[in-house]
Amino acid sequence: MSHQTELITVLDVDTTEEALHIIEASAGCAWYKIGSQLFTRCGPAIVELVLGMGRRVMLDLKYHDIPNTVEHAAAGATALGAGLFTLHASGGRAMIAAARKAVEGAPTQILAVTILTSFDDATLKSDIGLHETAAQAVPRLAKLAVESGAHGIVCSPQEITLVRAAVGPGPLIVTPGIRPAWSTKDDQARIMTPAQARDAGASMIVVGRPILKHANPAEAVRLIQEELNS
Repeated sequence: MSHQTELITVLDVDTTEEALHIIEASAGCAWYKIGSQLFTRCGPAIVELVLGMGRRVMLDLKYHDIPNTVEHAAAGATALGAGLFTLHASGGRAMIAAARKAVEGAPTQILAVTILTSFDDATLKSDIGLHETAAQAVPRLAKLAVESGAHGIVCSPQEITLVRAAVGPGPLIVTPGIRPAWSTKDDQARIMTPAQARDAGASMIVVGRPILKHANPAEAVRLIQEELNS
């Protein structure tokens, strides 16, 4: 593939100290994902700290609320300096459009989460009551989100090609559920290696435990980036 696929390292830890340790240990990485775990404990200050270190932030709080609330939350993420933030595509057109209104003119971009990578088709049906497979629901939600103003999509690597067909070449595709061949699967149901995701057309890959659990996080980052650039 001719495009450059970027790595986002996950900061799923409880303290500022642990987050700083990961950032320092994974110095070759430009992007870091701050999700509910770290943000709930450390708040906006952790985003400011990471940005202050010259890194970029994907704020992964998956907004899903009434349009007015999400518009204000999106304005907050933009003011904070997040390069990317997430919301749920299932929040609908009006909610996504409200978020887009809040970021207009700013460099912050909106990513819509389609179906979480921990779901398989059986749990989508039994737990959510969705009578679609992930392969049907993901491109439908992706198309709705991009039409409503999202700049990109978060989906499992298995659905990259379906999403690309649904939204065209422009929007970002950001994929968790990435497991290098040398790491373990954990609780992710739909996974790929970094090179497979790149070849399928991922713009960015999100990697957590294979880096966090590695005896040498810098080595894990180096191995993943080497694979992406091979």
